Amino acid sequence: MDVRRMKMKICLVGEAAVGKTSLIRRFVLDDFDDKYIQTLGTKVSKKELSMSHPYGEGELKVDMTIWDIMGQKGFRELLKEAYFYGAKGIIAVCDVTRKSTLDDLDDWIEGVYSVTGKVPIQFLANKWDLRGKAEFAEAEMHQAIRAYDSPFSFTSAKTGENVEAGFQSLAERVAKERLAKSVHEE
Repeated sequence: MDVRRMKMKICLVGEAAVGKTSLIRRFVLDDFDDKYIQTLGTKVSKKELSMSHPYGEGELKVDMTIWDIMGQKGFRELLKEAYFYGAKGIIAVCDVTRKSTLDDLDDWIEGVYSVTGKVPIQFLANKWDLRGKAEFAEAEMHQAIRAYDSPFSFTSAKTGENVEAGFQSLAERVAKERLAKSVHEE
């Protein structure tokens, strides 16, 4: 069986305390820790994914490099060039218990786009285990993402609900886009 390899840099964006680091920890280590530890600067994690080749050419192994950024706006402006450079996809994270974190995602995405151009996005509405305290639901998510033509999932880093699927969905869309470009360039 033909196995191909691809590397991709993915950036997680969103306000402080929406659960970016917890989502990465759940995805990479299948672990959760509910102590809040603020990310200082950036943290880079890696995980290998396997998927069917989008164009039916065997298996595709993806080496995903996941960049976690501190959620403060001042930091984003200071380091956005270095942080976002080379990113092939974005995971835009908001906290279902704070609607303002959903509203703020536009600024984060525009910050990435200003460096990378348009890249695939996966929206994750995190902390779904606290849905009883949610400040928004599916209708607001559809409204927020409409301009980006991107999918979203309600996730819980705590329970693991939809976390793997969210990262996998983005990886598949990035791979498909990149492979389509390489076919057109040949």
